[in-house]
Amino acid sequence: MSHRKFEAPRCGNLGFLPKKRTKRHAGRIRSFPKDDAAGSPHLTAFRGYKAGMTHVVRGVDRPGALMHKREVVDAVTVIETPPMVVVGVVGYVETPSGLRSLTTVFAEHLSDEFRRRVYKNWYRSKKKAYTKYAQKYQKDGGAEINAELDRIKKFCSVVRVIAHTQVKKLNLRLKKAHIMEIQINGGDAAAKVDFAKGLFEKEVNVDTVFTKDEQIDVIGVTKGHGYEGVTTRWGVTRLPRKTHRGLRKVACIGSWHPARVSTTVPRAGQNGYFHRTEMNKKVYRIGKKGDESSCSTDADLTKKGVTPMGGFVRYGEVNEDWVMVKGAVVGVKKRPLVLRKSLMKHSKRKHLETIDLKFIDTSSKLGHGRFQTAEEKSKFLGPLASKQN
Repeated sequence: MSHRKFEAPRCGNLGFLPKKRTKRHAGRIRSFPKDDAAGSPHLTAFRGYKAGMTHVVRGVDRPGALMHKREVVDAVTVIETPPMVVVGVVGYVETPSGLRSLTTVFAEHLSDEFRRRVYKNWYRSKKKAYTKYAQKYQKDGGAEINAELDRIKKFCSVVRVIAHTQVKKLNLRLKKAHIMEIQINGGDAAAKVDFAKGLFEKEVNVDTVFTKDEQIDVIGVTKGHGYEGVTTRWGVTRLPRKTHRGLRKVACIGSWHPARVSTTVPRAGQNGYFHRTEMNKKVYRIGKKGDESSCSTDADLTKKGVTPMGGFVRYGEVNEDWVMVKGAVVGVKKRPLVLRKSLMKHSKRKHLETIDLKFIDTSSKLGHGRFQTAEEKSKFLGPLASKQN
């Protein structure tokens, strides 16, 4: 009877099976934070687009720790978050088998980038989506609309707004908006509905949802790598050099009986493009559109924005609001990400720490960047020959 010579932990986590390409290409929120009726109504999520990464220098404020009052360098990700527009509200009733949507109310005026999403072929269509629905606002002073809102107030325990991104403000060659439901937490059902109706057709900025030093969760789709073998996909050990018919394999895929391959045996297949939720990413800074000194600090007074020299690689310039979070996030550049308020109450010191940024790097990310701004570069290099008369 065969046996293994040494025991070892298994390769790869079975908790993420099946490893297949996701159907939720823009990220899906499976759970919202727990509602607290004592608070005031507020939104619990937002959508952004991954721009790229840079690094920052910050001071550590953790009394008693070895690194207290020292400086550390952290990798950070910049996520561009143009304002979202609220276009509807949906109410859910709780049933023994989960939530069931009771009714949905849309706003009177809907933008083309929202309506494009409901068409397969926009330019050939008659572009009549929601035109009859909008007439309900004129009929009897919007009595039917108000009646549906009253139904939500009376029967529903969970209220969510329908909001869409403004992709026309980004240079992504997209015309269809990304639409998502965002849960409203705080207050009773009536307060939630009034809060949602007050946001109809209005822009919602990211700084009204998140604050600096907050812990958030990032939901998105990882970078796809296609069909890959077991060594890369599962991290199994390579076989000895002289192995017949290849060495990046699993030596034994199971016993003769049962006469089938177990689901726990590593096999080749799809790697990447998986839906993932990464929890507890700290917000280091939130930048506003048009703020030319959004990356200035008390220690570095240089007037500069978040876009590095030459732009973010494979993305370009960041011209709208943005959020800077610690570490890496899933996906490639330009990928839509969902930012959600944290599901847990934080008590650890590193989660509650106030971030004091000393320096934000804006040198070129294409090669070894030497200069932080174009002015610094021109001052160092002097007048270029090509600019002379």
